[in-house]
Amino acid sequence: MENVKTISRDLFEQLLEKARQSPRKRVNHNFHASLSDNPHRFLNVMLRGSYFTPHRHLNPPKPETFLVLEGRLAFVMFDDAGQIIRCTLLGSGLPVLGIDIEPGIWHTLVVLSEHCICFEVKPGPYEATADKEFAPWAPQEGTPGCESYLASLLRYVQQQDAAQQ
Repeated sequence: MENVKTISRDLFEQLLEKARQSPRKRVNHNFHASLSDNPHRFLNVMLRGSYFTPHRHLNPPKPETFLVLEGRLAFVMFDDAGQIIRCTLLGSGLPVLGIDIEPGIWHTLVVLSEHCICFEVKPGPYEATADKEFAPWAPQEGTPGCESYLASLLRYVQQQDAAQQ
């Protein structure tokens, strides 16, 4: 049936292979039929090393929900100056499996395991020019400096994780 879609291990494997072929080291799989649908429901399949430019969804305001189905990641929040104000570890074997945020929060994801698969929900419609505002204090995806910035975030996450153990 077209109106019933399953989330299966086979689907995970297919999407992981697509992510491995992607220069961005990730792929989305939409369950919504069009970019104008509301809400948007999708799997975000990410490999270690995928860089997400810190961003927020302020105009239009959009909350987001992330639920980790497989793997681990760090959800990192920032203030307006780019200082980390919160880092939450999510995923397999951890006390927290997901997070729900209000609109306007600067954030990024850091994949901690070989791969991570999240189920995400946020309001539609999707318009590329208005979906998110990229942080002016962080390098944009694909530009010089994003690899070192991601490495610095990973070091921060690892230090926080070690301090909590």
